[in-house]
Formats: sequence, structure tokens, C-alpha cells
Amino acid sequence: MAKLIAIVEDDPDQRSNYTDAIVKKGYTVNAYGSRDEALEGIDQDLPDLAILDIILGEEVDGGFQLCRDLLAKAPNLPVIFLTERIDEIDKISGLRLGAWDYLPKPISLDYLAERISSLLRINEARGQDQEPDSATARQIGDLALDQDALLASWQGERIDLSGTEFRMLAKLVRMPGHAVSYETLMNATMQSLVTNNTINTHMRNIRKKFEKIDPDFACIKSEYGYGYRWSQQ
Repeated sequence: MAKLIAIVEDDPDQRSNYTDAIVKKGYTVNAYGSRDEALEGIDQDLPDLAILDIILGEEVDGGFQLCRDLLAKAPNLPVIFLTERIDEIDKISGLRLGAWDYLPKPISLDYLAERISSLLRINEARGQDQEPDSATARQIGDLALDQDALLASWQGERIDLSGTEFRMLAKLVRMPGHAVSYETLMNATMQSLVTNNTINTHMRNIRKKFEKIDPDFACIKSEYGYGYRWSQQ
């Protein structure tokens, strides 16, 4: 069965263009023009991935609120923000809400389709692999990483990281004890519009997820002005 993509975009021309491009890639699309319309439709038919604009009609932050509502219903739902709002504070807000990606308009429709495919593959692999135990799994102390499924576990308990967070963590632990620069971590995100503050936000989110499992977690060290270091406890 084709994967279902939800698109929430108030501009009818853009909504139609995104829909046509994604359908051509073999996906099913439900497209909505407002937050209320999206909430009603998604409540009846939960998608495999959601693409949200931030400004929805008169609601300048409608996409942010919609993201909160969707992730409250389905915490593991991959969400992409696709927006003209490219200020750093907006991107940081989107990442803190739990979005998997934040893409600026205008965007290549082919690139958008590839990002969708990539995130769906990651999410599907996560659903199949409950433990990081594939041939590409790596153990670093209490941390286990599965490069195939982008899965991480700490002290035997799974940590739900986004694809971006996983890639950053994998880069950080590649050489434990060695400092990793902001530039290296930026490259690991595979995103545009990345700044030091964006990296700091990602790292705070990663730390919080570890601390939910282990309140004494302290392996991620900040190297002021340079980047971060993974230090074994």
C-alpha cells in the first residue's frame, strides 16, 4: 500500500504543485489548506509523514501549533516544515517541537520527494528494528548505535532520535574523547540554514532524551566556541 503524505499549505498553487510532484513518486496525498481542516482530516486518516507550512491563513504560527497537536496524537510521526520563514529562531522553534526536517521555500520538487523518501525509509526501519542489533551496530560503552535503522539505545533502552539527531550523535561518538567542531556537526545534519545555535539546540534535545532514561547522563560535553565532545562516564 502506498504511503500517505499529508500536506498542509494555504497557498492553493503551491499545494497543488507539491501534491502533483509527490503523487508522481508513488505516494498517496491528502492536502489541506488550513489548520482546522488538517486536524479534522488527519484525525480520521493518520498519515505516514506530514509536511507543514508555518503560516496558515491568518494564523502566523498555525503550523507550529499543528505540529504540537499532531505529535501529541502520534509522537513518532515524521514532520517536515516547508516554509518561507527562514529566521534562525523559527528553525530552532520547529526543531524543539520535534520536527524531523526544516526546509526553506522555494524548493526543488525532486529534492522534496527525496527527503520524503529518506525519512520514510528511516521510520520504516525503526518500526522493524526494536533493538540496535544489525551487522552495522556499534557499541560505545552503554551506547549502542545501529547505522542501518538509525536507532540508538542507552543502557539497553531505546532512545527515539530524529534522523538529524542520530547523524550528529554518530559523528560525535566516532572518536570518543575527541572534540568535534561545529562545522563537522553542521555537515552531519544534511540541512541548510544551520548555525552554531541550531547545533546547540539539537544537542540540548539529544541530552534531554538521554536524561529521560539516565538522569545522571553526562557524556556530551560542550567545547566552548568549538563544538562538542563525547566523554565516557
